[in-house]
Amino acid sequence: MKRLIAVSAVLVSLAAGAYVLPGGSILRRMANAREEKHLAAFRVEGSVIFSSSGVQEAGAALNVPADRPELQGDGVLSVKVPGRCRFDVSSPDSSLKSATVQVSGKKRVEGKELPAVSVLVAQVCALLAQDAGSAQDTRVAQESYLQGLGVNTKVTSLARFGGEVAYVLGDPVEGKPQFWVYKDAFRAARLRYTDTAGTAWDVRFLDYASPATGDWMPRTVEVWKAGQRMVRFTALKGDNRSAVPDRLFTP
Repeated sequence: MKRLIAVSAVLVSLAAGAYVLPGGSILRRMANAREEKHLAAFRVEGSVIFSSSGVQEAGAALNVPADRPELQGDGVLSVKVPGRCRFDVSSPDSSLKSATVQVSGKKRVEGKELPAVSVLVAQVCALLAQDAGSAQDTRVAQESYLQGLGVNTKVTSLARFGGEVAYVLGDPVEGKPQFWVYKDAFRAARLRYTDTAGTAWDVRFLDYASPATGDWMPRTVEVWKAGQRMVRFTALKGDNRSAVPDRLFTP
């Protein structure tokens, strides 16, 4: 009987594995879900908390004391679809500010750069502000982008993240580049990759059910570096009908 139960468990596991969608289908459904939001621009205001070595970087950029485990400031994310994103960081204790701007994949920084914020902007822009003209074209563009980060989009599996089931695109081995998508709603959940300098990044998109942003933007975006959280941006107010001015993205 025990042997029969064990064999049955293996068969059930294999059957469940057979239903994991291929990477192209997952990305297409994610692009479709995003397209249905009809987003042209949005603005999100919230709190930004720096941790680990991010405290020293933020302290230097904003000219505020960094002798604490965490440093809190204000963050504003401004986006115009497709591919124009800006993140402003400020502190009530300083007149200095730092801003990272990305337009069509090209980065510009105002003030001193905050590396983790630059990563946040790059991945929000690539995954939440992409529109190549059609859902199919957007899927192709995002697949190419992920492959450029080393994600093997042909390999898929299932895992749990934040209490939810997620599709995982990429080699499931720890430390390999991966892109995670929440299974039920096909929303971006997590991106893990190593940059050209050999730094391991983990960008996490958390809580698409917040009244602050609804389901068009995660309430919280975290950026982890080499296993340590560097920055957490938590939305307090979001507006997806905001007339975001073009001047925010021009030098």
